[in-house]
Formats: sequence, structure tokens, C-alpha cells
Amino acid sequence: MISSTFDNRTLFKFFLPAGIFMSVFLLFPLLKLLYDSFFDVGDNYEGRAFVGLKNYAKALASRQFQADSLHTAVYVVVAVSFETILGLLLAVVLTNKYRGFKAIRTFILSPLMIAPLVAGLVWKFMLSGQFGIVNVLLVKGGLLHSTDGILWLSDSRFALISCIIADVWLTTPFMMLMFLAGIQSIPDSLYESAEVEGASKWQIITKIIIPNIRGVLFSALVIRVIDAARTFDIIWAMTQGGPQGSSEVLSVHIYKMLQRYGDVGYASAMAVIFILVLVGITLATQFKQKRSS
Repeated sequence: MISSTFDNRTLFKFFLPAGIFMSVFLLFPLLKLLYDSFFDVGDNYEGRAFVGLKNYAKALASRQFQADSLHTAVYVVVAVSFETILGLLLAVVLTNKYRGFKAIRTFILSPLMIAPLVAGLVWKFMLSGQFGIVNVLLVKGGLLHSTDGILWLSDSRFALISCIIADVWLTTPFMMLMFLAGIQSIPDSLYESAEVEGASKWQIITKIIIPNIRGVLFSALVIRVIDAARTFDIIWAMTQGGPQGSSEVLSVHIYKMLQRYGDVGYASAMAVIFILVLVGITLATQFKQKRSS
């Protein structure tokens, strides 16, 4: 019989590599980030003056920080909403097996194999006002008079929308895959009972599917909200936050403050605020989920 002491030692040995990895690549950077946020750090980390909460006050009072926070919120709400609705509809459609459904499912899932940076570059070319296929199709469809009728990436009214479109295209398959796994776990007896009672397709979705995949739906939403809030690659590849900051989200703003302007302390403070907000949202949604369940 194996003793409990041996079991604990074995578990510790298994945990040790992961613990070292997490400490080096996660815990230490977070502590360093928090530490730097209380200092005015010079270029190349030369010179360091303690400023307390000054960087935090500067961030919260900054109009650019507030505007980018709003852009981030809009990006998250719009992108995740469309991804959830489209993902659920596609999952419902692809649950039923019919001729060619595997090929269709593989085609829909193909964006998952593309890196976000590559997806951003692809959509940058597709939405180009000079030779982009999107405007060409709109012209052929009679919706535009010329290919430069809508300047998707250089018009401040459409820049953020363009990035959201790319994000929806890239990430909807992930939501569909999550929902598809949840739907396939629903017992067939529930569908059979609904058919006997003459339930419509809409009633099956709202009364059977959604209530039975609530846990999956919640998990997918939490993952996507956090992932969408910290998006960087797509926006940087398509607009770099322009024009005139109209598509700049917090992750891009923090990057610019750190890399372009070398304001390490200010960038660190904004990053800490950003992390705290995301952690707060996650904890609040988990608490609400536990109470509702």
C-alpha cells in the first residue's frame, strides 16, 4: 500500500515543474508590473523615482485612457454578441447530420487555424479601398458607386467596425465548437418529447438547447470576453489604432505608451488597472453563475 506521504511527495514532484514555470513566466512579471507602476521609470530603466499612485491617477484622469476604455467595451460587447449568436445558430444547424455536413463544418472551422495577426492582414487587404474584394463586391451588387465609396480602414467611422468584423470571422468558429459540444451532450429523449408535443424549432432552441448548455454558454462567454478585451494582433495589423485613435483599444494604447514613448510606469499602471477590471468581471460573473445555479 502506498503511503499518503509518498503520494504527497509524488504530487509535489509533478506540480514542481508547472509551479516553477508559472512563477517565472506569470507571477514574476505580474509582480514586476505592479512594482513598476509605482515609479516614474526613465528610458531603458535608467533612473527611477517613486511616485506612489500618481501613475494611476494620471491614467484614470486621461481622456485618451477613457476613450480607449470605451472603444474596448464597444469592441467586446459587439464582437462577443455577434460571435455568440452566430456560433449558436451554426451549432444548431450543424448538429443535424446531412449530406456534406462534415465538409461544411470543416470549412467553417478553418479560421481557427489562422493566427490573429495573419487574419488581420488578410482582412486589411480585403477591406482595402483600392483593390479590396469587399468593396468590389459591393460595387458589383450596386451598393456602392466606386471601390473607394467606403474607406473601411482610413475612415474613423468604420475603422473599429472593420476590426470587429475580422474578429467575428476569426472567433465565431470557436464559439460554434463550444456550443456544438454542449448540444451533442443533450439527451435525444428531450428532443423526442418536444417533437411529440409539437414544439417549433425556436421553442426547441429556447426551451431545450439554451437551458441545457447554460454552463457551456457561460464558460464560452467568459473566455471570449477576456480574450476580446485584450485583443491586439488584429487591430495592430489592420489599423494600429488609427485613424486618429478611433480604433485604439487599451491593449494598443498600453503598447504605444511602453514601446513608442518609453513611459514604463504609466503603461504599467494602465496594465494593472486593466488586469484588475478583467479579474473583477470574471469573479463577478462566476459569483452570479454560482448564485443562479
